[in-house]
Amino acid sequence: MARQYPAMHVSTVVSKQGGHSYRTTLVRTSYRDHNGKSQKKTLANITHLPDPLITLIRNYLKGQRLADADDTFEILNTRKHGAVEAVFTAFKQLGFKNLINSQSERHSDLVLAMVAARIIRPHTKLATVRWWRDTTLADYFDIDGADADELYGAMDWLLTRQNVIEGKLVKRHLKPGALALYDLSSTYLEGTKCPLAEFGYSKDAKKGKLQVNFGLLCDRQGRPLGVSVYRGCFRDNKTLIPQVNRLKGRFGIDRLVVVGDRGMVTQVNIDALRKLDGIGWISALKSPSIKKLVRSGHLSRSRFDEVNLFEVLHPDFPGERLVACRNRSLAKRRALTREALLAATEDKLKGIEKSVAQGRLKGSAEIGLRVGEVINSRKVKKHFIVEITDHSLCYRRNHERIGEEACLDGIYVIRTSLDEASMTAAECVRNYKRLCRVERAFRTIKTVHLQVRPVHHRTEERVRAHIFLCMLAYYVEWHMRQVWRELLFSDPDLDEVSAAHNPVLGAVRSDAARKKAASGQLDDGSPAHCFRTLIEHLETMTKNTCRNRLVESVPFELTTLANDKQQRALDLLKTIRYPLRSRQM
Repeated sequence: MARQYPAMHVSTVVSKQGGHSYRTTLVRTSYRDHNGKSQKKTLANITHLPDPLITLIRNYLKGQRLADADDTFEILNTRKHGAVEAVFTAFKQLGFKNLINSQSERHSDLVLAMVAARIIRPHTKLATVRWWRDTTLADYFDIDGADADELYGAMDWLLTRQNVIEGKLVKRHLKPGALALYDLSSTYLEGTKCPLAEFGYSKDAKKGKLQVNFGLLCDRQGRPLGVSVYRGCFRDNKTLIPQVNRLKGRFGIDRLVVVGDRGMVTQVNIDALRKLDGIGWISALKSPSIKKLVRSGHLSRSRFDEVNLFEVLHPDFPGERLVACRNRSLAKRRALTREALLAATEDKLKGIEKSVAQGRLKGSAEIGLRVGEVINSRKVKKHFIVEITDHSLCYRRNHERIGEEACLDGIYVIRTSLDEASMTAAECVRNYKRLCRVERAFRTIKTVHLQVRPVHHRTEERVRAHIFLCMLAYYVEWHMRQVWRELLFSDPDLDEVSAAHNPVLGAVRSDAARKKAASGQLDDGSPAHCFRTLIEHLETMTKNTCRNRLVESVPFELTTLANDKQQRALDLLKTIRYPLRSRQM
């Protein structure tokens, strides 16, 4: 665009009056009078305009071209940044790089990047390499040019560091005499080549798939400290004692209280634990043992009329404390469930009975097969009395057996080696229920969050490294979840509510958590998030490489400004703490 006045320009005049300085910005034009002398004429006083607008006018009058931003700038590249910054902040606060390796090297950077990728966007190793090229991970870690083979090499290196890393975690979070939670789960594999892959009891309910078992060791808050991988057919109770010996021998924990479920802490393991000095345990009785207590009169249901928790002594459990509990709400749910199963089974049996009566189904063997399929499918065989002949079918409920089971509805018994001075009965119950935190860890590691399954690796070492990598990712995610409670659907007052609540009763959420669950919103009206959606929301923050089209210039970077929710999430991550003085990245 051409200038209307060739000599028009912006001039700033400074004047003093009464000891004060005044700045006046004018638009002027220069011209020559009839005598040929140069003169200046003021066209407008623009002092009142904002400084950026004055600068714009000045540049325009100098002949610089004005254009829309779309015509002036172009974005050469966009990389996802917000979630990477969030995870890097968590790494820094946890001293995670020093945890993996005190020396900075290529392998450790690749491991850190894989952990970050597992938290943000879990993929196979090949897909991970492709994904992180579209992120700013390379700005934080030395991963340029990495391919899938190099990632596999880094996994092999990580496995050699597992004992050292787990030793550091135990030193951080597991002090002598502390509570340690331990449980075992399984995950299925693709392929048949891995030596660890075997058929076994699938806790994923995945039939026809080879699997591996892995045990997770956590502190009392559910923070993961170590993981061990076993063959797919390995039984739960065979993994406990090696874990305890490892804590005592390798990590130097002389005093410890181990919490395991009733399938883990068997009598054989209890006898072995008694031989280890300084090791206490908390577990629960199985149903046959509880029935035996009821029959012997040591556990009377009438005692629950006044209290829902009391201690029991029995000669079959020398040196142990038994804490009997009854949850009335649980009892009602189990009674309703049993009645629904019995009614559904009877409906199916009526159809078979009709077929027999009409002669369409004959023979005791054939009738028995059909009846067995029905009563076994819902596991209620013990609650029915069935009489079968070649031409008849009679069945009825076994009210005696149903009554015996009903007497145990809502009743469970905690067993422990700790005396009352070490831990009260209520604390024993509350600490046993902490095993749900290990179960929550398994759900997070195995499902949509970290996706440990399915495992595609074929060698034993790679499978072990893959599961260990997922455990490390959960360690970081666990801390992120803790400080993000106010932004997530999580209960921000969980610890306080749990401590004040009767340990026998079911979990209770605070008023704030119930309000978030009902409305889906936080107190400020913004949406509440789960961990995954909050990570995705942070991913909308990008780092953009831009260039000025009008002049030849070096490309520059612009990062998306964080909105209030994103900034709050990043600020909360800076409050992560762990119990060591050094917090170097």
